[in-house]
Amino acid sequence: MSNSGLKSSGSSPQSIGIFGGTFDPVHNGHVMVARTALEELALDRLLIVPAAQSPFKPGETPAPAAARVELLRLAFGDLPGCELDLLEVEREGVSYSIDTVLAVVKRFPEAQLFYLIGADHAATLPQWREAAALAELAAFVVVPRPGEAVPGVPEPFRGQVLAGQPTDISARTLRAKLAAGEPIEDWVPPAVAEALKTMHLY
Repeated sequence: MSNSGLKSSGSSPQSIGIFGGTFDPVHNGHVMVARTALEELALDRLLIVPAAQSPFKPGETPAPAAARVELLRLAFGDLPGCELDLLEVEREGVSYSIDTVLAVVKRFPEAQLFYLIGADHAATLPQWREAAALAELAAFVVVPRPGEAVPGVPEPFRGQVLAGQPTDISARTLRAKLAAGEPIEDWVPPAVAEALKTMHLY
């Protein structure tokens, strides 16, 4: 898995996925979504984009970016097609999707973009910053949640629902387990579990 500063192949148009989030911390559900997206969408690459500060969580302060990035390296380092992109962390401040998409378009002007979003955010797409521009620049892929109705992609957005098995792992529950000293080995990749034991983030 490489860092930001990606290079275009210069051949046929690429299919590029954007998988953003606070990843606070990264867990097996994130890895499952990445694997499914790479396969179902036939992506040439999937950009893993940790947020500096999510606009959906204005009252929450995530773990330090350096720690979250290190955990992402451990989680996705052996997954072909995944590339860690630090553009939002390096930009700092609230991470808005339009800024990220425009940055990727600038690097890959001919690419077809697929932006992954959680099912709980799909209905709010028309209220996102510069929604009309977003709808033109990328297709949106809804990641379903277990036991919940799967919403469609509202107009004028285009996209689809990821058909892979949804996961009920949540970062919030994982943080609570870590704070309580409970076992987390079934929730995160082995290397992430070992790192979390020494980082004392939560």
